[in-house]
Amino acid sequence: QVQLQESGGGLVQAGGSLRLSCAASGRIFSASTMGWFRQAPGKERDFVAAINWSGGTIEYETSVKGRFTISRDNAKNTVYLQMNSLKPEDTAVYYCAADVHTSSIVYRIQDEYDYWGQGTQVTVSS
Repeated sequence: QVQLQESGGGLVQAGGSLRLSCAASGRIFSASTMGWFRQAPGKERDFVAAINWSGGTIEYETSVKGRFTISRDNAKNTVYLQMNSLKPEDTAVYYCAADVHTSSIVYRIQDEYDYWGQGTQVTVSS
């Protein structure tokens, strides 16, 4: 069993930055691919970024490339999402997720992920 807890969300002006954290319980974290997803009001949950166990394979959704950075600290069982140059369209609930069956491959598909956090709200004002 893996439990995930996001933090770091909040209200920020356009152009600002936020750093999301996702703390995971369980020793399996270091062997899991981790992902960030987001769900805007009235929309489906979408892929944002994902990172494999070593950090050697990373994927980003096109609209966040160059602005968001995903990273992880396996010693702290934590994955991060640094978000810069935020835009109003980045407003959403952000979720972290763990794929405990995969360590080296990064998936963009939600169904590949086994555990999810409760989410943290990010609101970007114009």
